Amino acid sequence: MNLLSAATLAHTPSQMLTVADRIEQRALDSGERVFVFFGERQLTYAEFNSQANRVAHWAVARGLTRGDRVALMMENRPEFLVAWGGLCKLGVVTVLVNSNSTGQVLEHALSVADCSTVIVGEECLDRVASLAGDASARYTFAVMADRELGASAQAPPGSLDLDQLLADQSNDNPDPSVREGLLAGDDLFHVFTSGTTGLPKAARLSHMRYLGVGDGMSAIAGYTTNDVIYCVLPLYHGAAGMVVTSSALSHGAAIAMLRRFSASRFWDDARRYGVTGCQYIGEICRYLLAQAPRDNDRDHDLRVMMGAGLGPDIWQEFQQRFGVERILEGWSSTEANTSLINLDNHVGSCGRVPFPQMHNGRLIRYDDQADSHPRNTEGFCIECEVGETGEFVGMVPDLPDSGAGRFEGYTDPEATSAKLLSDVFAPGDSWYRSGDLLRRDEHDYYYFVDRVGDTFRWKSENVSTQEVAEALSGFDGLLLANVYGVRVPGTEGRAGMAALIVDNADDFDGRAFFEHCSERLAAYAQPVFLRLSRQADMTSTFKLRKVDLQRDGYDPADAKDDPLLVRDDAQKSFVPLSDDSLAAAGYPPFEAERDS
Repeated sequence: MNLLSAATLAHTPSQMLTVADRIEQRALDSGERVFVFFGERQLTYAEFNSQANRVAHWAVARGLTRGDRVALMMENRPEFLVAWGGLCKLGVVTVLVNSNSTGQVLEHALSVADCSTVIVGEECLDRVASLAGDASARYTFAVMADRELGASAQAPPGSLDLDQLLADQSNDNPDPSVREGLLAGDDLFHVFTSGTTGLPKAARLSHMRYLGVGDGMSAIAGYTTNDVIYCVLPLYHGAAGMVVTSSALSHGAAIAMLRRFSASRFWDDARRYGVTGCQYIGEICRYLLAQAPRDNDRDHDLRVMMGAGLGPDIWQEFQQRFGVERILEGWSSTEANTSLINLDNHVGSCGRVPFPQMHNGRLIRYDDQADSHPRNTEGFCIECEVGETGEFVGMVPDLPDSGAGRFEGYTDPEATSAKLLSDVFAPGDSWYRSGDLLRRDEHDYYYFVDRVGDTFRWKSENVSTQEVAEALSGFDGLLLANVYGVRVPGTEGRAGMAALIVDNADDFDGRAFFEHCSERLAAYAQPVFLRLSRQADMTSTFKLRKVDLQRDGYDPADAKDDPLLVRDDAQKSFVPLSDDSLAAAGYPPFEAERDS
């Protein structure tokens, strides 16, 4: 953590060194080194800088200036980096739009972006076509060709052929005067948080944050100019778009970029590109473990994986099977002003804080039923005891020219204010609310428990969806478990329900699963209902969605083709759900109006 803190403190909001300067420096000192491997293509640092310069000169000719916003919607490919790399040389803010967005969600993102220009990859034109009304009257679309996939649809009327326009631009660095006044504390990106509920918010990420994260995380991972960092996550998200790219730029390392994650090709591509490091998130490791074992599972150069979401139930199995030397499990988020990281492979932990006085994070008591933080007699929040679950918060210090604990917030001031908690430990203090529930052990290791709102109450007991999901894992044929609480008419709280992704739903053994649950979970925590889903409903960064499943509940009308089951204690089995089986188990039919 000292390395990360030192890197953060080394950069200040008022410094003149920005990401544009780092890109140009790498072109000078590492110009012939490969920056990006992509399919059969290679892009050196010098080539990357030259192509970014063409974008910068085009943007100048278009009249874009420091502080303007341009939306970028593109799948993973080198042009994604070229586009924002060129814009940052003017101090133009790049709004990273989820390349899978369509319709209302896409309209929301572009509206929040508050821009008139959208750089779009032609592979995303079918998604642009889903916009209501005459989108070309609201935005100018600058289309970049996709040499691998080609166009997915016709470009909107009036669209610009950006490749043709860039061909006439200079490869030279633009005069630094085009970004005069730009400071490291100014926005580099706006990144939409990929929450599991509601429309995303746009988080602000500065040049300073990007540089500090790159220098700190690459130091922790031990990256050098000889490393190749695997990029299998979408570039519009902070894990890949900031951590991976900034770590490579920090030391002149290379990126092995895939258009999208593929469990079946993961290790073959890692060997192909000589991958030595990788950023993971969510359920990627579970997908890799679910692949049939191969004789060459350990035949690779991948030595360090850094990320979040590696469950303790598969941690050692994953490390032993694939022979990855270092697992750097951490905890943070795109917009967080605090973080944790596990440097010593302590299974299940997301980090350790042996000296709390040197860290801005604290774990405070949280009442999930009242959605509030209990206060002591003096009106201040209460720190959690060892083993107690609470919400992790980060102090926002009053240090105008420091990156330490700086909360950059969202483009929406109201959303920024809603993330702050005041009078936590002293009158007038300010703390960032993570919305994550953690617990701490007696050795000061922290463990992720759940998201605020994911923990539900059943039979007067709090149930953690994360802990239940981990307990369910290991059942033969189970690939993923998405656990959530659903309303049951005439009862208090929510009953546990699990959407299971299994090898073969037709062969699912309800009696064996009942026994599996009974051996590993307290009675109140065992699922009441099961849904055998055909595929996982996930965000683009492999976080399981829950809100739609919670709304559907155990209603057969909303199950589509997914079989529903209910736990029958008398039969010691999970049986197909019907009015009769519900009645036999003591539960009423689903009532949709209860969830309205």
